[in-house]
Amino acid sequence: MAPIAHVEALTDGRLIVWKPGEARRLYAHGFYGKPLGIPKPKDDFDAPLLLDPIEGLYLAEEGLVEITSGDGEPVSPDRYRATAEKMLEGLRERYLVYKDLRDRGYVVTPGIKYGCDFAVYERGPGVDHAPFIVQVKTSGEGLSARDIVEAGRLATTVRKTFIVALVSGGGVQYLSFKWWKP
Repeated sequence: MAPIAHVEALTDGRLIVWKPGEARRLYAHGFYGKPLGIPKPKDDFDAPLLLDPIEGLYLAEEGLVEITSGDGEPVSPDRYRATAEKMLEGLRERYLVYKDLRDRGYVVTPGIKYGCDFAVYERGPGVDHAPFIVQVKTSGEGLSARDIVEAGRLATTVRKTFIVALVSGGGVQYLSFKWWKP
């Protein structure tokens, strides 16, 4: 498959699609990225598209984008991964979860506004609300009672199911939390 877009690697690890036509096609292909300056995008925007490192790596490995450096030199997915791993702690684990969820057909966006790693949609932002928020943990990390209570308070406030994605041995297991009032 030919790439949908050509992206430039920025110095902070993010990627940008400068051409609005390519940006629209990539966004329409699976709600990838965030159009610059457009808080609630539709598919008819006329702006560059900003990709976070995890989704950019996924798109590069899937052959949907070609990455270049600021001077126009091609950047392989392996080289981009190595650079991004130096910049972002936990990229490897978060990428495994992102890839697993995308491969299962979910739309995955950064979860920063929810205080977690990802917001997960069944159809996409603007089409439905994200029913899940996901926090990535490794098998060596603990999950305290306080962590569980904080997650519960957050998830019930935003009406989402809180999921811990546990990365262990290259695989991912999911643990969901639902709260109820007795």
